[in-house]
Amino acid sequence: MPTILGQNQYGKAENRVVKITRDGATHHIKDLNVSVALSGDMDEVHYSGSNANVLPTDTTKNTVYAFAKEYGIESAEQFGIHLARHFVTSQEPIHRARIRIEEYGWERIETSDANSRFIGADEVKHSFVRRGQETRLTQITYDGERWEVISGLKDLVVMNSTNSEFWGYVKDKYTTLQEAYDRILATEVSGRWRFNWTDDEQKMPHWEKSYEQTKKHMLQAFAETYSLSLQQTLYQMGARIINNRGEIDEVRFSLPNKHHFLVDLEPFGLKNDNEVYFAADRPYGLIEATILRDGCEARIPVDMTNL
Repeated sequence: MPTILGQNQYGKAENRVVKITRDGATHHIKDLNVSVALSGDMDEVHYSGSNANVLPTDTTKNTVYAFAKEYGIESAEQFGIHLARHFVTSQEPIHRARIRIEEYGWERIETSDANSRFIGADEVKHSFVRRGQETRLTQITYDGERWEVISGLKDLVVMNSTNSEFWGYVKDKYTTLQEAYDRILATEVSGRWRFNWTDDEQKMPHWEKSYEQTKKHMLQAFAETYSLSLQQTLYQMGARIINNRGEIDEVRFSLPNKHHFLVDLEPFGLKNDNEVYFAADRPYGLIEATILRDGCEARIPVDMTNL
């Protein structure tokens, strides 16, 4: 045979599941986009078309919805762990499961002092507005023995309006960029972090607390770093996470530099004292790096966060 089968996987992608938990009149929402990928003894389905080892992708979709009812959704990570364990342990041909989840945040709408009595409701604890910041992410991989959990976020736009400079860089005959000693630093954070929880004998992290604390340390580092380059800020963001979250060994960021250029107002007889900027959407600098706990090995794929 002149060809052989290489790596392969299959599953149902982007299963949107919304779980409402009713605590009396108070409701809670978990809104997930779940993608399942399974691999194992799947040679024959490719070579001969035999489906003897194939769990239908429609079944994986149904499992997502059934598990939302059976187990609830405590966190994206915990839900993915339930799914991965089920597929690997219940189906002999399946040796590895990868669950990718996007989580969309909702926050409760604060009602007026009148508590909406004018429309017949004494209390409103079931109304929400979609949170307009980041999308939370996680990827759970399980092979029957070891776990790999990589979580993160994307689409989180942040800005420092000062305390950022950029100068002393290499210049050649094509360089036109002027050195800046007071500039806007803005980026749209795409980040992933890898947990050192790898087997069931270890104590499992508190996934919700870990996410909120990791995001907090990342944002504090962005705000508190006097930046001479976006690379420096990126490193401080990752280092702050590693130094404060013992359950995380590796962080990878992809940070587009959302350039803000001072507008030339001199033709109008006006002085622009770092007040009016043009926000350019493209092209943009793209800064990427991995930050590791000393002695640990990088395992987050470099293409997981970038274009």
